[in-house]
Formats: sequence, C-alpha cells, structure tokens
Amino acid sequence: MRDFLAAVRGLTVRGRSFLAAGGACVASAAVIGEQDLLAVGALLAALPLFAAGFVARTRYRLACTRRLEPPRVTAGDTVSVRIRLDNVSRLPSSVLLVEDASPNLGHRARFVVDQIEPGGSRDLSYPLSAQVRGRYQVGPLTIRLTDPFGLCELERSFRGRDELIVAPALERLPLTPLVGSSSLNNEVRRSSARAGEDDSTTRPYRSGDDLRKVHWKTTARLGELMVRRDERPLTGAATVLLDTRQAAWPEPARDDPFSWAVGAAGSIAVNLARSGYGVRLIADTGVAATGPGNAVGALLDELAVIAPTPAATLGPALTSLRSAEHSGMAVVVLGRTDQATASMIAGARPRNAPAIAVLVDLAGWGATPAAGGDLEVTRHTLTRHGWTVLVAGAGTRLTDTWPQVFQPGVSAGRRFAVGNARGGMARVSYGSASGTGAAGPAGPPTHAGPPTRAENSAPAGRTPPPPATGPLYRPGSPHEPATTGGRPASNGHGW
Repeated sequence: MRDFLAAVRGLTVRGRSFLAAGGACVASAAVIGEQDLLAVGALLAALPLFAAGFVARTRYRLACTRRLEPPRVTAGDTVSVRIRLDNVSRLPSSVLLVEDASPNLGHRARFVVDQIEPGGSRDLSYPLSAQVRGRYQVGPLTIRLTDPFGLCELERSFRGRDELIVAPALERLPLTPLVGSSSLNNEVRRSSARAGEDDSTTRPYRSGDDLRKVHWKTTARLGELMVRRDERPLTGAATVLLDTRQAAWPEPARDDPFSWAVGAAGSIAVNLARSGYGVRLIADTGVAATGPGNAVGALLDELAVIAPTPAATLGPALTSLRSAEHSGMAVVVLGRTDQATASMIAGARPRNAPAIAVLVDLAGWGATPAAGGDLEVTRHTLTRHGWTVLVAGAGTRLTDTWPQVFQPGVSAGRRFAVGNARGGMARVSYGSASGTGAAGPAGPPTHAGPPTRAENSAPAGRTPPPPATGPLYRPGSPHEPATTGGRPASNGHGW
C-alpha cells in the first residue's frame, strides 16, 4: 500500500490530467444522468490508477557499480565517471531514466536506458570536472520507473556514493636535489660546528665502528666512547609548514591568496616527494599528514580540505617542526606574520639543512595595506637567521622562483627579481645564521639586507633550468600510493 501511495504521488502531468478529466466526466454524468458519460469518466480515472499500481508492483533487481577514474584530481581537471547497471532479476526491465547527481558540484548526468534483458548490463559514462578544491560526493544514482503510457513515474535511488577528492591546482617544478650536510655551504657548516653537537647526534660505540667517527668531545664529557650518527636522515626528509591562521589571511582581497598558498604548499610537497624526500605537512595544530617516500596522497587529501582556523599562534606547528632531530629541509608558506611570530619561526630553522620561507605579499593581492605591513620585517628577520626567503605577489609562478633557490654558483650580494604572470615581481633573498651576511642554506654567501630589484642573473656558463611542462599531477603515477586507482562504488540492489 505504501508503494502504491508513493506511485500515486508520482503521477505525471498527463496522469493527473486523465484523473481530473475522469472526475469531471463522472460529476457531469451524475448531474445530467448520462450513463455513457459515466463509463467514459470511470475509464479515464481508472487508467492513472492502474498505471500507478503497475509501477508500484515493479520488482526489478538492479545492481549499480560506479567507478571514478581517477578518484583524486587537481582543481580544473576532469574525471571520468563510469557506471555499470546489471539486471539480476528474471524479468526484463522497462525503459529507464537514469540520473547521477553531484549536488555540491552542480552537475547532473541523465541517461535514457533501453530495456535490459535478464542477466544483462548497460555501461554508462560521463565527464565530471571540479574547479574548486575539496571533497565531493558523487551520487546517489537515481532511476525513474514509468508505465508504458507515461502516466506515472516513480523514483528509486541506490545508497552507494563515491568520494571525489579535488586537490589544489599544482605547478610542476624542476626536481630538487637531495640535500645533506655534505652539500651545505661552508658558512652553515661553520655555524653548526660553533654550536657544537648535541648528544642526540651521537651514539655509543659498537664493535666494528670506524674509529674516525669517534666524537671525542662527547666521549670526554660522558666518559663513554661515542661515535657520530649517520646523516642519512638529513638527505631524505622535508617538512612543509602551511600557515592556516585566519588572522594571517585578511579580507578583502582581489583573489584568494590562501588558495594560492595551499597550491604552493602542495606544489612544493609533490616536488620534494618526486625528488626522493619523505615529506610531512604541518598546519597550525601540528602534523597534518605524512607522505612516506614519494607517496603524497595523504598530503593532497589534507590540502584539499584545509581551511583557515581561528588559532592565534603557530606554537604547536613550530613544536612539531622542532620535534624531530633529523627533520631535514624546512619549507614554510606564510601569510601576514608579526615580528614575534617571525622570530619564533626563525628560531625553528634546522641547523644542517636548507630552510626556505615563502612569504605571500598580501598587498599585491588587493588586501588592505595594513595586511602587508609586516612583510619586510618578517623577511629581514628570517633572512638574518639564515632562511632563504621568496616573496610572492599576485600571479607569481613557483616555476620561475623555485629553481633559483638551489642554483649553485650565485654571485655574492646578488638578488633575484623574477617577473610573474601579471607583471609583478617575486624576490628571492638569502641570509646566514650569524646575521653578518652571507650564506643561504643551499647557496653561496650573499648580503642580508632590504630587498632590491635586479635582473635575473645566472652564473657564467650556466643557464637557469627551464620550467617543467606537462601535466601538473596525475594520480596513479609512480609518485602515488597504489590505492589511488579507481574503485567501484558500493553495490546496491533494489526492487
């Protein structure tokens, strides 16, 4: 009875018109006493009711499988949605109207499917694109059943849904060389030597250890033979810190600088993973995701949904940055940063690995002038403590600036000013831990001071590497975990 009432509520305009016409004929026949008109009215009113009963008693057993290829894309890419309908009943189906909805993406795919024979199947497919990062639900699949005369329609829905992950738009950057203490410049090595070695960089002597690795200073202090630890963790680890404090991304702005920052963090993380680093992503609350080896799926999943938070400090994030003794390379992407926060970040610089800061120039994005007022103070503070600083305005392309960070043989005192897509400038500054001027984490000595605009310069006999071209990111590549292939939706059965 419940199915019949639902079918009656599903009468089409044609079915309701038949029902209304039949009622009018019956009423007229009762007034004028015309028996033939009464018969016509009863027939017109009965047809929609019979159609509703036919649809309500339909008991097709259909199975649905949906597959997203691939299930993770970057903003602006297209995913192929493949649907398979199987008739697992002993009766052939009628003509079906199939609709697959993605409400959050504003997309509805509709198909008319011919009769499916018992045990038969039909394959459907359609393209789906998303311009904004996030997690989206695709489905459920809805099938409309109708009678042969089109008097009644009844919707039946499967429960299965699939999740589409849209990562931020990424830039494909040239591969980053693995950086260990052997490739650091002399100034950083000297500053590390002056600071001395912590106990955590040594371990007790074991039989067979090379005596040349004995750390005599620690041995004399502890009274036990101690040797230096291997520095392999420094060559294969990297940390990307994204500033997600709401106060760091003020409004209004012409575009969305936070979305650019998310894309920059994702591009750098993927680049480091492709280069052989094990990457971890840190937000204001601490470690958000970790990509073991070159698998960055978890990092991109987190970046797909990351949003500004009301946190007032980067304390937990910086604690996580310092927590691992061999944290390796550090890359921070920052919005508006006051002097106190900049000093905290400067103090978290790793001793024996590059430290790179990407500062978003909010004034260039149309924000209020006060939003970018702390930019120069932050840049000077980080540069003075040995960070390599990239200042990015609206339209800046990391493809132009990132290779300069690791370019060898840069002349002393040189600044890089790289034009961006909108005619702005992106500055690269190098600094030293001592503050007297000179060595960046991955480059030769330069002077730390206010930024100046200069022409892009490459060392003699060398040309900057050209920006990589091709697809930005494709799941299922060698740099992606095996679980990123398409997956079927949950099977649903009905009727």
